[in-house]
Amino acid sequence: MEILEKIIKMKTLVNINVVNKTIVLCTLFAIILGCTGHEVVEIKSPDASKKIVFLDDENTNSVTFSVYYDNKKVIQTSVLELLSEDLDFSGKISVIGMENTSENTTWNSRFNELSTIPDHYNQTKIFLKQGEAKLNIIARAYNEGVAFAYEIPEQNTIKEIGISENIHYNFSEDYPVWSTPKREKGVLTAQGEYRKIPMTELQEGAERPLLIEMGDSVKIALAEARLVDYARLGFNKGNSSKYSIVSSLDGKTSRQKQDTITGAVIADSKIEGTKVHKKLPFQSPWRVVMMGSSYGELLENNYIVQNLNPPSEIEDESWITPGKVLREGTLTTQGGFAAIDFVASHNMQYVHFDAGWYGNEMDDASDATTVTLDPKRSKGPFDIEAICAYAKEKGIKVMLYVNRRALEKQLDEILPLFKEWGVSGIKYGFVRVGDQDATTWMHEAIKKAAEYKMVVDVHDEYRPTGFSRTYPNLLTQEGIRGDEETVPNEHTLITMFTRMLAGAADNTVCYYNKRVDKMGSHASQLAKTVCIFSPLQFLYWYDKAPAAPIKDDALWGNTNTIGNEPELEFFNNVPTTWDETKVLQAEIGALGVIARRKGNDWFIGGINGPMERKVLVDFSFLEPGAKYMAKVYTDDETVKTRTQVRIEEMEVTNESKLNFDVKSNNGFAMQITKL
Repeated sequence: MEILEKIIKMKTLVNINVVNKTIVLCTLFAIILGCTGHEVVEIKSPDASKKIVFLDDENTNSVTFSVYYDNKKVIQTSVLELLSEDLDFSGKISVIGMENTSENTTWNSRFNELSTIPDHYNQTKIFLKQGEAKLNIIARAYNEGVAFAYEIPEQNTIKEIGISENIHYNFSEDYPVWSTPKREKGVLTAQGEYRKIPMTELQEGAERPLLIEMGDSVKIALAEARLVDYARLGFNKGNSSKYSIVSSLDGKTSRQKQDTITGAVIADSKIEGTKVHKKLPFQSPWRVVMMGSSYGELLENNYIVQNLNPPSEIEDESWITPGKVLREGTLTTQGGFAAIDFVASHNMQYVHFDAGWYGNEMDDASDATTVTLDPKRSKGPFDIEAICAYAKEKGIKVMLYVNRRALEKQLDEILPLFKEWGVSGIKYGFVRVGDQDATTWMHEAIKKAAEYKMVVDVHDEYRPTGFSRTYPNLLTQEGIRGDEETVPNEHTLITMFTRMLAGAADNTVCYYNKRVDKMGSHASQLAKTVCIFSPLQFLYWYDKAPAAPIKDDALWGNTNTIGNEPELEFFNNVPTTWDETKVLQAEIGALGVIARRKGNDWFIGGINGPMERKVLVDFSFLEPGAKYMAKVYTDDETVKTRTQVRIEEMEVTNESKLNFDVKSNNGFAMQITKL
C-alpha cells in the first residue's frame, strides 16, 4: 500500500492520469520495473479544458488515442498506424517508460499577429514497444489544442528506415468539414475552392488545416506543424468506422510538368510503398488538433502551429523587414524608378519584379543569373543594378521573382549574385510540394536565403506549418485562393477561418482592377489588409505607379494606373504585423470582422458575404477610459470617385457601439487612433 501511495503521488506530479488501482500497479511495473503493461495515459492542458488520451482501447496491438474538449469526446478512439519494411510495427503494445515536462513561457516576435505569444503546455513522452520495434510518442496539451508526434529511436543495427503513416480519426457523427478539391493531376488544392461537405464525402488530398464543425460551440481543425524534411500530410474519407477520416503522406512524385498558366502540377504520385526515408533517430512532424468554441477562437489561437516549431535560428533579425509591396509589371528601368518613387511616398517598403525578367520562366533553359527579358512581357530596357541603387537611396527594398526551374538549378549562384546587385528578397514561384524531397529542398532553400539576408515569399501550392518561427525570413507564402483567382467575398470569408488557421497568406490585394467589382467592393479590398494576415502585403496587384510606362499587352490583366483617391491613406497607414488580434465577428462564408492593434492604434476590417445585413461593432476591446478618433471607410455609391468610398470621422471609447448597414459583398475598414 505504501508503494501504491507513492505511485499516486507520482501521478499528481507529472500530470498523468491512470484509470484504476490495477492500472496504477501496471504503472509501477512499467516505470519502476520496466515490465510490459498496458496503460491508459492522459495529458491535460494547463487549463484542463483539452486532453488527449493514449492506449485507451482494448486493442493492445495498436497505438490508440482519443481527444476531449471540455470533457466531451470530440475524437473517438482512433489509431496511429506506422508501416515499414525495415521495422515491424505490429504486435502487442507495451509501455516501457514515460518522461513528463511542462512549459509556461512567452516569446516575442516582430512578424506575427501577436507581438507576445504564450507558449504554455504539458508534455508526456511515452516510450513504447510494438512487438520488437521501439517507438516513442511525444504528446502535448495546450490550452489551444493538442498535438502529438512519433519518434523512432536507434535500435538493433538499423541505421535508417523507410516508413509510411496512416492516422485513422474516428468520429461519432457525419460532421461537416470544409474541404479543398480532390488532389489529382492538374488540380490546385492548396489554392483550390473550399466546399462544405459531410466527412463521409471527403476526397483524397484534402488540405491542412481541415476544419470540422461539431456544433455551434465546438470547432476543431486537424493540422500539421513542423513539416521540414518529411512528406506532406493530406486527408481522405476513412474506413476505420462509419464516420472516419484518414490522414496519409504524399508519395514520391515522378518528374513534374506544370500548367504554364496556373502552375498546377501534372505528375503521378507513388501510392504504394514507403513515403519517407530517414536516418535514426528521428521525430515526425506534429499532428495537431486545434480546438475552440468558435471560428474566431480558432483563428485567434492559431499560434499553436508556430509554438510546435523551434525558436528562431537567426541570431540577428534586424535585417528582416515586413511591409507593403508594389509589384512592378512593366519590367523596365523607368517603371522601376517610378515604382520606387511611389512606394517611398506611400509608406510602402518593397518593389517587386515578377516573372519575365530572366526569360520565359516556364523554359528549363531560363537563366536567373542574367537579365534576359521575356519579349512577351517586356521590351526593356531593365537595369536591375541601377534600380537597386536608386531604391537604396530612397530607403526601399527590392524583391525578385524566380521560378523553381531556375531556383533548383541555380540557387547557390543567384543568392550571392542578388546580394551583389542589392536585392533584399526572393519570391519562390511554382515550387514543388508534397513529397519528402520537395519539402526538404524548400526548407533548405529558405535557410540558404537567410545566410544572404534575403526575405522569402513562397508562392503557389506551399502552405505553412510554422517554419517562420525558426526562420522568420520566410515572411509569407501563398497556398491560398486569393485575388488572382477573382474570388468573391464569400470565398474570402471561408479562407479567413480555414486556410488562415495555418498562418500568413499572400492574397495579392487588388484595387483598381475590374475584377474588384466581381469579388466585392473597394471598402472590402481595404479590409482584406487587416483580415488576411501577411507580413509582406502585396497591394495594387494589377495596377501601376502613375509615372510608369503604359503596359497594354493585357498579359497582367486590365492594368490600371493607381489614383489619388483619399481612402488610399488607409493602405498607407495599415501595418502588416501586429501586437494584438481580436476576431469580433466570424460567420464562415458570411461575415468577418477582425480588429488588430499596432502600438496605440487599432485597425478593423469588415467583409460581408452575399446577404445584406446590419453589423454591430462593439468597441469594448479598447482601453477603458481612453478616447480614440475613428476614421471609417465604407462603400457609398453617392461618392463621386471611381472607387466610391466614403470617409467619416468620429470619437469613440470602449463603451461605444457602431451600427453598419452593409450591402451584399461590401465591407468597411477603420483606423482608430488614441487621442
